[in-house]
Amino acid sequence: MSEEAAVLTERRGRVMVITLNRPDAMNAINNALSTGLMAAIEEVNEDPGLTAAVITGNGRGFCSGMDLKAFHRGEDIGPLFEFVKNGCEKPLIGALHGFALAGGCEIALTCDLLVADAGTKIGIREVKVGLFAGAGGVFRLPSRVGYAKAMEMAITGDPLTAEEALDAGMLTEVTESGGALDGAIALAERIAQNAPLAVAASKQLVRAAGLGYNEEELWAMQVPLQKKVFTSNDAKEGPLAFAEKRAANWTGT
Repeated sequence: MSEEAAVLTERRGRVMVITLNRPDAMNAINNALSTGLMAAIEEVNEDPGLTAAVITGNGRGFCSGMDLKAFHRGEDIGPLFEFVKNGCEKPLIGALHGFALAGGCEIALTCDLLVADAGTKIGIREVKVGLFAGAGGVFRLPSRVGYAKAMEMAITGDPLTAEEALDAGMLTEVTESGGALDGAIALAERIAQNAPLAVAASKQLVRAAGLGYNEEELWAMQVPLQKKVFTSNDAKEGPLAFAEKRAANWTGT
């Protein structure tokens, strides 16, 4: 399957919808999907016309994890690790349905916000096949669901339901079956009403605080972000639009 077919992209105003598109393989991660996902994220990062992105999966689930057949063949999925390590510069929302397991859960954990269909199974099951969640899952889960639940998930391989994940604080919303993508897009569109550079800077600082940076480090991190945002064209447009009682025309510059 080609890289283009493995990952699809669609622009909806200032929102990019990224679709994992290997439905016959439960969107398992191979080289084509890994490379295509990274290319889509780079497009989101580089385009000032985009404020946020949504990741979803085609077929009966979000993503079942690494393609074990491809792994056995020695197929390179290196771009996936670049994505989960660096994430996206702009807000990224996961729309989960069916299952988000193993590497699929780790893609979800790279997102800033998550919306899921009722009953979706979310977990890291690598210990069941002789591996562990090496794309960030084992050390990102504690901040999302708490130490005890993260430890249980990591060493039993048993997943949470969407309802359990919501109670643990991992999800923003649980929708009726089939509603996650619409819910995620609606959330992304709410975000996209705001100034893109300000949104990206706010996301970076909240995420850093969640990762345990102390206040001194966060103040230092804020300095270049504040300079970039407060001297931008959008920082001029926002107050002007407010004064003129009209919607702002954001350019992301």
